[in-house]
Amino acid sequence: MPELPEVETVCRRLRPFVSGKTIEAVDVFDAKIIRGHEPDQFVEHLLGETILDVERRGKFILFKLTNGYLVSHLRMEGKFFPHDERVSPVKHSHVVFTFTDGTTLHYNDVRKFGTMELKTNEELFVTPPLSLLALEPFDPEVTAEALHRRLSRMNVRAIKTALLDQSIFVGLGNIYVDETLFRAGVHPTRPAASLSYAEVERVRQEAIAVLTEAIERGGSTIRSYTNPDGATGTFQETLYVYGQTGNPCQKCDRSIEKMKLGGRGTHYCPHCQQ
Repeated sequence: MPELPEVETVCRRLRPFVSGKTIEAVDVFDAKIIRGHEPDQFVEHLLGETILDVERRGKFILFKLTNGYLVSHLRMEGKFFPHDERVSPVKHSHVVFTFTDGTTLHYNDVRKFGTMELKTNEELFVTPPLSLLALEPFDPEVTAEALHRRLSRMNVRAIKTALLDQSIFVGLGNIYVDETLFRAGVHPTRPAASLSYAEVERVRQEAIAVLTEAIERGGSTIRSYTNPDGATGTFQETLYVYGQTGNPCQKCDRSIEKMKLGGRGTHYCPHCQQ
């Protein structure tokens, strides 16, 4: 599933292509993608709207319109493909936007898990899904004090499952939690409440560093992720533990191990993360 770095990369690729363009037509080939409105209402609202910008909140893509927002979540396999001309939809093209300049934007989704939803400016941050999201690690309000206070109440919950909880802070998926905890030297099964203030600060700093590096590298392509240009991410080339089971740790040369934690494959070094 595309995580924060991948979604940020998608936004950065789409922004120069769609910004300032006016929607002339919208073709919905699978109503399952559309949430909150009937497909004909969805189309009617978008006709004549100009896309002013492409923003991101957590893993959601926000197309800022003349009136309101189009909120998109890629889920497992969702992809946007821009075209400089009118192109016929392919097998898995479920929504096609045609602009007045003749260019098009195709939403492709093999599994059809992705969603699109219209929101007014007033609704955007006070109704689900965005109202359910916590702050991102980059936010200045996510201080070591605030995070330590939150985690200190979790006596049973493992630090890995706590960091995956998007109501604690937003943006760390499975890949990036594993990498963050390795860099911070924290074992994934440690109770969240057992982390000292210094360890929490180290986790916070490493989370920011990991996400920043992943964004700079265009995200991680583990299976099928590509950006709108069709290019793959390269952060997977620098992974210390995720997907490295059995390989020697780059720091201590011991073997990387894998276990199940909270239903998620979890990668760690038993020596560096005691």
